[in-house]
Amino acid sequence: MNNQSIDWQRVEALFGADVLAYLRDRRVGIVGLGSGGGFVALSLAMSGVGHFVLIDDDVLSPANVVRHAADLRDVGRPKVQAVADLLRQRNPQVDVRTVIGRVEEHVALLANVDIVIAGVDGEQAKYAINQACLERGRVAVYAGVYERGQGGDVCIIYPDKGPCYACWAEQVRANMTEAPAEELDYGMIGPDGTLAAEPGLWLDVVRVAAVQADVALGHLLAPTGQRQALPANTVILANTYLEIFEGQTALPYTAEWITVERNPQCLVCGSRWADNAPQAFSLQDLAAQGNVTIEEDDDEL
Repeated sequence: MNNQSIDWQRVEALFGADVLAYLRDRRVGIVGLGSGGGFVALSLAMSGVGHFVLIDDDVLSPANVVRHAADLRDVGRPKVQAVADLLRQRNPQVDVRTVIGRVEEHVALLANVDIVIAGVDGEQAKYAINQACLERGRVAVYAGVYERGQGGDVCIIYPDKGPCYACWAEQVRANMTEAPAEELDYGMIGPDGTLAAEPGLWLDVVRVAAVQADVALGHLLAPTGQRQALPANTVILANTYLEIFEGQTALPYTAEWITVERNPQCLVCGSRWADNAPQAFSLQDLAAQGNVTIEEDDDEL
């Protein structure tokens, strides 16, 4: 382990000593440490966040290296361990808890973090994160990358306002999959709304992941007055010319903010619950209503 101290002078000059000290006490939970989740973890650690809980059940393969912050030296190692070492190399004082396993087996750990980063694409894992965050009152930031890295989306889900991930995905992903291919080419998104792995450059992935990291950082900084409120809960990003809406093509490196409203009939967060408290609802219940197809894999960004 590198015992050299880190010079935080430039970050401190931006935020101030008190805010930097505040960030050192923040705890971030990241589920999925692939190309997106690993980049988010590294970016937040380099921004001053001091505590992390990393959850992933996968190991780094040679195919991952061209789209991951880790390299060939980490092939065969659990991704959580590879990323944890990267964070410690950036800041030897960072506190990192690594968990090798699926989030469904470790949802209790999300109760002790300030924000959750969803770095997985499998709907089963995302619904488990959604349910855990609602029950524990935790804000979560989700992201997805479109076919061949043409663009992506990032949304922030609050447990006490707006949609939960279930009704967000029902509206956003359904609109994407139903759009004609010549009008909206989100080919990474399958019929169930799952973003499957597709060819693409790490450059394209990390443009989306950088926004996910910054949205999370903005939420952490909100009590300090360092960041302004976001204009909406969802941003759609274009890495190339991308028809986000019919007849409206976004230019490369531009973004469109949209507000996704809560679905009153959502099985997870709908107003049918008299006390407005999130109830335990299984994935099988959701699948029975046609809102999600259960898969075994939780492919990462």
